[in-house]
Amino acid sequence: MVKKLKKVDAVIVGSGWVGGIAAAELTKAGYNVVILERGKNKKHEDFIGTKDELRYSKRYELMQELNKDTITSRNSINKEAIPVRNNMNARLGNHTGGAGVHWNGMSFRWMPYDFEIYSKTVERYGKDKIPKESTMQDWGITYDELEPYFDQYEKTAAISGEENPLGAPRSDKYPNPPMKDTPNIRLFTKAAKALGYHPYRIPSANASQTYTNPDGETINGCVYCAFCEEYGCDFGAKADPIGTVLKTAHKTGKMEIRNDAFVNRVSHDGKKANGLVYTDTTTGEEFEQPADIVVLAGFVFTNTKLLLHSKIGQPYDPKTGQGMIGKNFTGHFNNLSTYIGARGFFEDKKFNNFMGAGGMGSSIGDFSGDNEDHTNLNYLHGYEVHYSQLGSRPIANNAVPYDTPGWGKEFKKNSIKYYNRNLFITAQSGFLPNKNSYMDLDPTYKDALGNPLLRVTVEYAKQDIERAKAGVARCEEIMKEMGADKMNVDVVKDDTVFDHKFYTDHFFGGAIMGASPENSVVNTYSQMWDMENLFVVGGSSFPHTGNYNPTVTIGAFAYRAAEGMIKFLKEGGNVAVTPLEKNA
Repeated sequence: MVKKLKKVDAVIVGSGWVGGIAAAELTKAGYNVVILERGKNKKHEDFIGTKDELRYSKRYELMQELNKDTITSRNSINKEAIPVRNNMNARLGNHTGGAGVHWNGMSFRWMPYDFEIYSKTVERYGKDKIPKESTMQDWGITYDELEPYFDQYEKTAAISGEENPLGAPRSDKYPNPPMKDTPNIRLFTKAAKALGYHPYRIPSANASQTYTNPDGETINGCVYCAFCEEYGCDFGAKADPIGTVLKTAHKTGKMEIRNDAFVNRVSHDGKKANGLVYTDTTTGEEFEQPADIVVLAGFVFTNTKLLLHSKIGQPYDPKTGQGMIGKNFTGHFNNLSTYIGARGFFEDKKFNNFMGAGGMGSSIGDFSGDNEDHTNLNYLHGYEVHYSQLGSRPIANNAVPYDTPGWGKEFKKNSIKYYNRNLFITAQSGFLPNKNSYMDLDPTYKDALGNPLLRVTVEYAKQDIERAKAGVARCEEIMKEMGADKMNVDVVKDDTVFDHKFYTDHFFGGAIMGASPENSVVNTYSQMWDMENLFVVGGSSFPHTGNYNPTVTIGAFAYRAAEGMIKFLKEGGNVAVTPLEKNA
């Protein structure tokens, strides 16, 4: 039997950046909030002494338990999907703070082109440039409208950066200067400039100096220990939800986080969300938490699964093109749009590769978005090329030239020789939506509580492959200019298909936003058109993938969504979706 609890103002799924921002803003405005977090309680003190590569990078202690809840995936609508059971293939966040705890900290803004991609493409190239299989669309908002929220997030998260010379206009500079320069970064920068490109320092949530944000929370200066991605920061120098927005919300006394709370469905009457039904996984008890507003602030897969399982909205059907829930799944896929590029090996140069930080490096934006003229190119959107000095940890960093045997004496010799003599440049590309890349409920597999798993279908289009090839070629060009004696260059084949690996947390879609309920699930406040007190926030609302890391854009939309939630609650729940848009 489901036990019904006392009603609160807002109940939120997930305690990552999105849930944390919503909680902070709502509680500061005087509202009572409950966050339901499926993972364990975590605080910065828990990460002291945890620079353990085996524990976190190989056994994935901070990641989702895939034996209890996972996704199934396939690379064609004509194939049967298989469950993803190894965290090496799905590094999905878990516990308090979510993926915002174990992220690298790269903090780019997305481009004005991204938010008006359909109209800007038609304006410059004509409708015929858009592939027939594409389902790309405008977002219903412009960069200029979103810019104040970008600025708000950057100041909350202590972003350290240097202005992109080819980037969009900014209302203010970054709150902190860029991170330290190194010989590695200077070598990339010099080569990029020599080729006529416009390098700049990667904006980073690894604070370059001790900083106090507008909410009064202090983020310490980074010590460049190299344990960012897959790790919580024991020094509190990487901005995360634990030390910023969740801490702010805790101080109000109006937020409660319930850990080990696995949300099963949204309770609703077809027109209004009543609350969330969840299972306490430590006892097996099931509860309903009623609330005036319900906020789905989980990861893309979580939000989409909850909408489908709760029978909210019409599921997307790729055969008819009807329905919206699950549509436009996109992402930065490991064998196509990220972790591919050129690795250079140097005989006469040595670098201190063991030092670094997740957002430390240099990038060029010359080929991002629509910065490059695509008239004579066989793809739309672009790619961002960067060198990042993450810091090479001891177990997994033994890159050797292609002509080295895969084992034995020579492999050991070269892995030691080149440990501090190799650099990697990668090109992260956009990925545009197509009619056959989507999410739905799997007809066969279920999670530990008996709910259907989410099924993910990904089909690469020709233009996605061509875009990736162009990005790798640019990496090779820059690495050659850097003077590498040998290079390992990734090859993107014409028949490349999705390989069931979800290495990043950069996935989008399922509840996309827009200017009309005819082509979107939520408005630009992340408020559902069909259920006005239900907000679906985060990457699930993005109609496509840009070529930059998404966290800053997700944070900006979370601040905008929180503003909409507060407006809605102040109006006593009588504000319809359209007036909420007009009152912006």
